[in-house]
Amino acid sequence: MGRFLNPDYSAFETALNSEIYIDKTGLLAYTNKVINTKQAFICNSRPRRFGKSVTADMLTAYYSKGCDSADIFADY
Repeated sequence: MGRFLNPDYSAFETALNSEIYIDKTGLLAYTNKVINTKQAFICNSRPRRFGKSVTADMLTAYYSKGCDSADIFADY
C-alpha cells in the first residue's frame, strides 16, 4: 500500500468539480462515529471503476492536517 506524503485535496477537488461525481460524503459521518472505537477499521471494497480512489482522496482531504479543506467540506 502506498503512503501519501504531504497530501492535499487537489485530487478530490478535481473530482468534486467534474461533471459527474457520486457523493460519498456520508462515509465521513460514519467514519467520525467509529474512528475512536474498536470498530475503527473500515473496508472500502468495491468492484473495479467504482470510485475507491476518489473515496480515498476524499478521506485524505478531510482528515489531512497538511491542507485547509474546510471550504470544500463546508456543506457536510
